[in-house]
Parts: sequence; C-alpha cells; structure tokens
Amino acid sequence: MKEIIGDDYPTYEDSVKLTLAERDIAKSNSDRLLKENLELRHRLSCIADDIEIIQRHISSHKESRNWFKQPSTNKDGSIYADEAWHNISNIEIACDLNDDAPLEWGSKVKHEAELDNWIKDYRKRTGILKESFSWDLVPFDVMKNYAAMDAVVTYLLFEKFEAALTKNEKLTWVYRNILLEGCRFLVAVESNGVPFDMTRLEFGQKRMQEDIDAAVEALYSFPEVKAFISAKGEFNPNSTLQLRSLLFDYIGLKSDKKTATGALSTDAEVLGNLAEEHDVPKHILEVRQKVKIKNTYLDKIIPNLDRDGRLRTNFNLHGTTSGRLSSSGKLNMQQLPRDNPTVKGCIKAKAGHKIVAMDLTTAEVYCAAVLANDKGLMKVFSDGGNFHSTIAKQVFRLPCDVDDVAEMYGDKRQQAKAVTFGIMYGAGPTKIAWQVTKDSGKEFTVQEANETIKDYFEAFPNLRRWLDDQKKFIQANGFVYSRFGRKRRLPDVFSQDKGIASHEVRSGINFLVQSVASDVNLMGGIDMQKYIEKTGMKAKMFALVHDSILAEVPEDEVEHYSAKLQEFIQKDRGLSIPGAPIGCDFDVADDYSLGKFEKLYAN
Repeated sequence: MKEIIGDDYPTYEDSVKLTLAERDIAKSNSDRLLKENLELRHRLSCIADDIEIIQRHISSHKESRNWFKQPSTNKDGSIYADEAWHNISNIEIACDLNDDAPLEWGSKVKHEAELDNWIKDYRKRTGILKESFSWDLVPFDVMKNYAAMDAVVTYLLFEKFEAALTKNEKLTWVYRNILLEGCRFLVAVESNGVPFDMTRLEFGQKRMQEDIDAAVEALYSFPEVKAFISAKGEFNPNSTLQLRSLLFDYIGLKSDKKTATGALSTDAEVLGNLAEEHDVPKHILEVRQKVKIKNTYLDKIIPNLDRDGRLRTNFNLHGTTSGRLSSSGKLNMQQLPRDNPTVKGCIKAKAGHKIVAMDLTTAEVYCAAVLANDKGLMKVFSDGGNFHSTIAKQVFRLPCDVDDVAEMYGDKRQQAKAVTFGIMYGAGPTKIAWQVTKDSGKEFTVQEANETIKDYFEAFPNLRRWLDDQKKFIQANGFVYSRFGRKRRLPDVFSQDKGIASHEVRSGINFLVQSVASDVNLMGGIDMQKYIEKTGMKAKMFALVHDSILAEVPEDEVEHYSAKLQEFIQKDRGLSIPGAPIGCDFDVADDYSLGKFEKLYAN
C-alpha cells in the first residue's frame, strides 16, 4: 500500500500540524499525489483488480487463512482481523442467484468505525464541514487499516458470492463479460473526464441569468399576473399554490390531471398543454427551464472542475431497472438538456482535437426485430432508406416511393413512428393517440390509434407473437432474462392491482429491448478502449449518454477512431441482421452542441 501511495503521504501528526491555508497550498502543489490517490480509489472500488492482487498475496502465504481465524496478539491487527473474520463467517447469504430465490441479504461488517470516528474528530477540531471534507485529508496510518480490510472483506465476500454466481450460467457470463469488463472500461471513462471550456461556462452562466431576468420581467407584465400580485401582494412562480391559483382561478384555465393528494397538477406536462391556450404557462415553463439549466448545470459544473478543466463524474453499470447505464455524482450526464445547446456547447475539445459523438440509430427497434425474428421488420433494416417512411409505406400500403412518404403522407409517417416507439415502450392506444396529436398538431383519436396498431401488427406478425410470449412468461414467472443474460425481477406482476401488474409487464418488455441495445453500445466501447490502450492512440472516451459514446480525439486520429469504433459496435454478438449491422451515426465538431452554441450566441 505504501508503495502505491508514496513516502510523502501525510501522516496523522503532519495533518494535525497543518493549518487550513497550508493544506490548501499543499493540495494545489500535489498533482502527482492527487493522481495517485484517484488511482488508489479506483483500485479499491474495482473488485476485479482487488481480487487479483489479494488472491496472489493470500495464495503465497499458506497460513494466511489461519491468521484471519485465530486471535492475533498484534495490537494493531487483532481487533480488525478477529472482527472481520467473525462477521464474514456469519454472513447469511440468502440471496441465492437461482430463479426461485428471494432478493434478501444482509451483513454485519463494521470495519469502518475507526475511520468514521477519526473523520468526525478531525472535522470537529478543524471546523471543516461535511461537504467540504475530502479523502486526501486522511493520513496513511489511519487509512491503511480501512483500505486493507476493505480489500480483505471484498475478497472474502467474493469467495462466497462466486460460489452462488457460478450456479447460474447466464449471470456468470454477464458478470465476467459485461460487469467486470464494463467496470474497468467505465473507470477509464471517468478518469478521462468531461472536457469543459471555462470561458464558455462563464459566458453561458452570465447570458442565462440575463435570459432568466428578461423572462421573469415579461411574465410579470401580463395583466393576470399583475391582478394576482395586486390581490395577493406577490407572485412566486416557484410556489405551487400560487401558480395553481393563478392558472386555474385568475386565468380560468382547465386541466384534469391531479397530484397524488387530489390537487390540480402544475407539472411540466400540464404547463405544456396549457401553453397552447395561454402565454402565461408558456412563460412560466420558459423561466423554469432556464433556471434549471443555470442552477443544475452551469452553476454546479464550474466549482467541480478539476485543475485540468475536466469534470470527473460517475457512470453506473446497474443503476437502472431498464438495464441502461446511469450517471451520478458531480454531473448526471444522462440528463443533459437535449434541446438547449448552452450546456452541450461548453463541452469543448482542446486545441488540435475534435469531439466525436457516435450514436446508435433506431437501436431498440433493431434489437426487437432480431429478438422477435420478424423477417418483415428485419427486411426494413436490410433494404435501408428512411426507416420510419419505410414502416409507414408497409403498414398503410402507401402508393408511392419510400422517398416520397415524408412529403406526401407526413401524417401517416408520424403515426407509424409513434406506434413503433410506443410498442417498444409498452404504450397503449390512448398514449399513442395523445403523442401523435401533440406531434402533428392534428387530432388523432384512440380509435384511429387502435386501427393503426392493428395494421402495424398485421405487417409484422412475429413481433406481436414475441411480445405476447414475453408477456405470458413474465406473468407466470415474475422475472425475465435479456438476450445477454441480465436478469430483471418483476414481483409486482403478482399484484392484485391490475394497473400495477400491467405496468410491471410493460417494464419487463421494455427491459428486454433497452438493456440489449445498451449492452451492444457498452461492449463496443469496451473493445474500443482495449484497442486504444493496445495501440497507444490518444483518443479519450469520456461519456456514454443513452445510445451515444462521446470522445475527445486528436484531429489526425478522427477517421481511424471512427472506423474502429463502428467496427466494434457492429461486431456480431449473436444479435445481428445478416448484411445489415446495427446503424451508427457519427458527428464530428469542436463542441458537443455541434456548432449550435456559436450560432445561438453569434451576436
């Protein structure tokens, strides 16, 4: 451990002597320590690396296991060794990984107590707030017991869980090929960091505040708002009670959607619908969106940038029920505002580099076509051309060429698109009718939606059969496996509430499609990262956002990087259409907004 960290890591005595100002100076001059500390944190968090190291050391000491079991006379090790072995030995692993087992388990490991007590005492002595405390303040002689026992406990747990895991071939494959490999890959992605441009961030922050002030001023100029302020004394658009009173009492707008408590809702969906009837809810939506962009993104990104101008956040392999990746930490990359280029435009490549964004095209429909073995739907991909226009032509038997569908039968194309994605996400005719009406601006009734769905399944009968088969399996078993072996437990299918049960079934079918598309993207990224490391390329993948992989690539590597990533993404992993691999779109630009930032703020 000492070899990894170095001899100049601060001891307990050193940390007590340093003042806050001195510690700040020490931190600012310790680039190497910061990097090594980050590497150490990743090593301790990556189970595969821990296991490999510990297994090698344990196997080299024949009496190591007896040392854990027997009381130790060593003052520094006796409490931890005895307590750790006692707790590990008494863990009841009720979480059998077989299909009929309940998801219940527990542990009594308490080796964190000494570290927690030190941190509390340190914060009390120095006055450092909890949110300001960082792990680099912990001295080596305090951290070593925690770090060592963390590794030991990880290994002992691994031994127990591996025995259960190997009983299930599907989960074993997922663990070794997706989870372990994905963990290593995402550690590299996180370490690369998201490249932000400070000048653009500060400019965007300033302009967004100006836009917010202008939007609020425009909102307060409406006669209805003035009347409300005259009667109530003030109007706060962030107050749900005041907003509800303004919209429904003073303006007289109508809405049927209610909250769980029975009150009229004022969420974004309601405001969006009401905005078609009156400008006040439209302005309120605008204010909310701009405030969110500034507060949630611009204001939080700037103080969280590292010294190299990059932001290092987290990507999680199993943080969602759908099987997709999730993001957490300093910035949720999965929730970047799609339609506003301000934040995306601040993600900018350094000089001599480009942002390369690879995006899978209609990936979930592609996967569904293969899973269902629907020859007609697979032929749509094989024939090429505009996907949704081709679907519309087949479903509605349109008497024109595919290239003319968008112009001659735009409404039919919109209906086919809504049904396609509606089916993938388990939407019914009511939801599809609402979506088409909203997107097209023309009323599309529930009856018309029913007829369109019927025509759709007549064109693609195997898709319907597959969906029905999966529904029956989920309802009978309460779980389902993805093509790659991920398992989704769905206990609510047995609920007496039909609404809850049907929602659980839709979630399961959604999982079958979304998780596979996400894993295709993930495994392509894993292979690309291995290629980068093997060949010494300078390209840095820094984020996976939905079905996209983002990278900062030297200009002279862009063509090579794009070709290799496409090759790895389209690799046949047992889920491909012969002659028609899954689609990849590549965008190359100076920033992630693809130039829209500069267009927006050209003046």
